[in-house]
Amino acid sequence: MLNINIERLKRSIRELSQIGYNEEDHGVYRWGFTAADMEARHWLLDTVKAEGYQAHMDGAGNVFFGIGDYHEKPAVLTGSHLDTVPAGGIFDGALGVLSGLEVLRTLTEHDVQLKHPVWVVATAEEEGRFGGMMGSQAIAGALNMDWLMSAHDADNVYLKDALAEHGLDVMNVLDAAWPPERLKAFYELHIEQGPVLFNEDICIGAVEGISGVFKWIVHLKGKADHAGTAPMNMRSDAFMGLADFAHEIDRIIAEDGTDKTRITVGKVDLKPGSPHTVPGEAVFTIVGRDMSNEIMEDLADSCRKALSAIARKHRLMFEYEQVSWLKPQACSDKLTQIIEKKAKSRKLSCVKMPSGAGHDTQFLAQITDAGLIFIPSVNGVSHAPDEWSHWHDVEAGTNVLLDCIIESAS
Repeated sequence: MLNINIERLKRSIRELSQIGYNEEDHGVYRWGFTAADMEARHWLLDTVKAEGYQAHMDGAGNVFFGIGDYHEKPAVLTGSHLDTVPAGGIFDGALGVLSGLEVLRTLTEHDVQLKHPVWVVATAEEEGRFGGMMGSQAIAGALNMDWLMSAHDADNVYLKDALAEHGLDVMNVLDAAWPPERLKAFYELHIEQGPVLFNEDICIGAVEGISGVFKWIVHLKGKADHAGTAPMNMRSDAFMGLADFAHEIDRIIAEDGTDKTRITVGKVDLKPGSPHTVPGEAVFTIVGRDMSNEIMEDLADSCRKALSAIARKHRLMFEYEQVSWLKPQACSDKLTQIIEKKAKSRKLSCVKMPSGAGHDTQFLAQITDAGLIFIPSVNGVSHAPDEWSHWHDVEAGTNVLLDCIIESAS
């Protein structure tokens, strides 16, 4: 039974964590297609090429590296993403990429002979700055030019312009699609980003399915007015509309959701933004999640109805744009069983579980068998500077990934 080199993997994770690191809040800032994100991609390309691996970046910004020719035989692919949310942690996404690199290093130094190529991907724009998971969607052939040309972030920066800023052409993104026959399997190692494994002291999560997610950008438009002279009962206060909607979230989940439902208002912009002015417009995001696409549709309908009623109450105009709608996705039963078997062979505790967060796996699962491996997040924290996973869990998860890849590639 082979084992990865945890000290070598630690060094790689720590080195990558310095790209986009902020000294003030200790967070990592590698928002998709920013300078730091692209610096990380080029760092990875330089690193793996220096170690002798084949490597390239495709038209969508995905970085690939590996051993063997996937044009001759279908490859076993592993990986995750390099981009982070603003003020993110060092493990989300990066673990899946660098654990893949460590698997390659282990296979190489032990001269393991496999029947199928083994490749790693660092996907682009997984965190949804422009809506969706562009890199893995491109690989799965799940994009179209209409979306690519119209996609923009919450600050109205267009995807096509962000790509061009870094020498990428939006017209080449669709060329990144992989034919299904080029893949044998896909594995992703990821931190759980929730408290279940940590609280129950379980080492490995074998993920059965991934939650769907929809993202809206909402505009509530009223009338800016003087904060001192406008009577309270005569205002068209956009913030009051947002506040009322926030109080409706619990009711919407209770009536139309499940224990797996999540609805989040994550970004808010009040205009004109003066302490002495009644807000004339509130622009905010709504992100809804559930394991059922039907329930997601019910949640979206309830959010629309609630916002329409609130807008009438406060004399506001309600508009929204659906930035993305990602359906729930089941993982491969076959690969989930392999993950369980390999965890058991190493005497590691393991449980089948759903994923409430979206992952690249949900799009790779549309074109090949795909499996998702979780390790614990300390206190369930993620998307924050204090995101952490213990090194012994990182080592255990990467060893399970190694075993799974060897089996699938043999």
